[in-house]
Amino acid sequence: MNIYFVCTGNTCRSPMAEAILKHKNLDGIEVKSAGIYALEGGGISENSRAVLTKEGIQFDHKTSQVNANDIEWADLILTMTLAHKEMILHSFSNAAGKTFTLKEYVTPYSSKDVSDPFGGDIYTYSQTYQELKKLIDELESKITGG
Repeated sequence: MNIYFVCTGNTCRSPMAEAILKHKNLDGIEVKSAGIYALEGGGISENSRAVLTKEGIQFDHKTSQVNANDIEWADLILTMTLAHKEMILHSFSNAAGKTFTLKEYVTPYSSKDVSDPFGGDIYTYSQTYQELKKLIDELESKITGG
């Protein structure tokens, strides 16, 4: 299964989600991430890298913008917000039926959005990491049947 995480700039939430899921090393699961407004070839944010390193997750990341090839590649597109989901569905007709917010896909939360730590301190990034870790654990259970 090919899973594509999408956020705004591909520097905080989607690369953290990608790193957390890749770190689980699940058989048959390929993972990529991108941003709606990402600049190509940039790096993960300093605080995202610091949080992942603290959690023992090594991760090499270059930012990329959402593109048609990756939309086609993906079996499942998981966005960080409802606005991201709507932009994907508006721009790529072949994304229909496989695009969800991460929260709506794993469990019916009242809020559909993962909080954006951009510009926040290390504590803010740690909070987002914890939120994503919980969601990725739930995603793992859903996709592996565990």
